Amino acid sequence: MSRAQGTQRKANEVKITSGRRGLVPMLRVGMPFLTLTRRVVLGGGKLVRSRYKHFHDTSPYFVTCAIVNWIPVFTSIPMFEIAIDSLCFLRKEGAVKIYGYVILENHLHMIISAEDLSKNIGRFKSYTARKIIDIAKGRKNTWLLKQLKEEKLIFKNDRTYQLWQEGYHPKMIETEKVMIQKLEYIHNNPVKRGYVDDPASWVYSSARNYINGDQTILEIDLISL
Repeated sequence: MSRAQGTQRKANEVKITSGRRGLVPMLRVGMPFLTLTRRVVLGGGKLVRSRYKHFHDTSPYFVTCAIVNWIPVFTSIPMFEIAIDSLCFLRKEGAVKIYGYVILENHLHMIISAEDLSKNIGRFKSYTARKIIDIAKGRKNTWLLKQLKEEKLIFKNDRTYQLWQEGYHPKMIETEKVMIQKLEYIHNNPVKRGYVDDPASWVYSSARNYINGDQTILEIDLISL
């Protein structure tokens, strides 16, 4: 069995556990889509560097950040909260505005704006990578550390491990229709995967902010459409 097949097999072993604030996943891969009602909305190659531009405007962008080789990293509350803490810090600092998000086991989607989007996505990735790798070392998670070491791009000779894939796939949101579509897509990721029946039941999603008015996990910049 190849290393990629081994990773896929581990990633397909799914277990949903009940955390202190709701449901969190234990391992699964996929990028789903399912249409929600309007109520939900209102409530490459290892040697290639990223080709994405630096954005210096405040338009909202739909972005995706994925773990190398789609390795399931966000599989416990402490791992999720590293990502949440970083986003919370950037938003409170005034560096970004966050209009929607969802964090799953191996990637996250956001609708976000910033004067320098590339810089702040980079700050998010750098902080979360450092903290997650520290946790993996502390727990002696040799499987994860081996994967992150093997997936490191050759030109990244300033580090031993790489957590995030290159780039963040920014897509500018220019119309209300597209904003609705992207929010629906974000909120339905956990539903399509079978993790929850109701988008608002997924802890690490802005569906809770829009549907329940719950800003306790991550306060976001709610929009009215």
